[in-house]
Amino acid sequence: MVGGGIGAFIGGVHRMAAALDGEIELVCGAFSSDPEKSKASGAELGLPPDRCYGTFKEMIQREKRLRPDKRMQFVSIVTPNHVHFAPAKMALENGFHVICDKPLAFNMKEALALEKLVEKTGLVFALTHNYTGYPMVKQARQMIKHGELGNIRKVVVEYPQGWLSTKAEDTGSKQAAWRTDPQRSGIAGAMGDIGTHAENLAEYVTGLKITEICADISIFVPGRQLDDDGNVLLHFDNGAKGILHASQISAGEENNLNIRVYGEKGGLEWRQMEPNTLIVKWLNRQTQIFRTGVGPLYPESLAHTRIPAGHPEGYLEAFANIYRNFAHCVRAHIEGKKPNPMYTDFPLVGDGVRGMRFIEKVIASGKSKSKWVRF
Repeated sequence: MVGGGIGAFIGGVHRMAAALDGEIELVCGAFSSDPEKSKASGAELGLPPDRCYGTFKEMIQREKRLRPDKRMQFVSIVTPNHVHFAPAKMALENGFHVICDKPLAFNMKEALALEKLVEKTGLVFALTHNYTGYPMVKQARQMIKHGELGNIRKVVVEYPQGWLSTKAEDTGSKQAAWRTDPQRSGIAGAMGDIGTHAENLAEYVTGLKITEICADISIFVPGRQLDDDGNVLLHFDNGAKGILHASQISAGEENNLNIRVYGEKGGLEWRQMEPNTLIVKWLNRQTQIFRTGVGPLYPESLAHTRIPAGHPEGYLEAFANIYRNFAHCVRAHIEGKKPNPMYTDFPLVGDGVRGMRFIEKVIASGKSKSKWVRF
């Protein structure tokens, strides 16, 4: 692991998700830009001293020299955005698979370089757009893929939060500080942090690609350097129209990611805060409510369900589905086999490039007087 040391939120989430199915073991790490803090974090996690490294460069170099049955097999990158590229690049160049937190990189140049490197090496690369891991999200995707809703006409996706309604970056909040800092977060704030999740979910569920955007981007909190709210009109490659709203100043909201998709025959609705339910509304028949683990469901949904219906599966389980599928593909790569197609369903480096393009185009549209920008 790179990043995720003492006091880091997302590192703990990645470790829990990776460990959930018993297929992945944390064997080493460079957990902080501070070498002493990195080693202290590794000790707290129960790692032997010789596998707790001061820097990610030291970790990759020394691990590569170990016997194949001893060395790490992949690198999990859980750092702020500006520290995604260097460890990912070095890991790939030295033969290690990579799973990386989103967004893919700090800017488009880095994203495209990683895409080329993944293609060149043939190594497995996953991006943790974890909301794609929910069983009911996969059910929605399959219903649309199999034409149950008919031709898709309209997509509405929203991700409102309220945690940055005040200037939390001035209160000592580590999360708020780096996510609102253009030197660490990049050119976007809310749109890069959660807007990319909304963009990714819209494309994943519908199977469509965004072709044009028109964005209204705002900074509501005085003195903040990056956007904290955005409203975006979308055009998709089949002619569908969409609306994307992402906000971190929607006071009182938690993590209310939700999506509605409307086709010729009906529409569906899924909400992250009630993730085990998928509502499908039909034009000429009664509304249906689908529940995680309650058949009949598509195999892709059932394959990502762990426990009997009625026992809630949530954020960590969805996150773990990304790690489990990634692990299956890494194992297949090591053994020279083709992975089971059911477990190749996770966000790839190309999805990360589209996320970076979304950030770039949203900010460009927000600053443009002509507004509509080709994606």
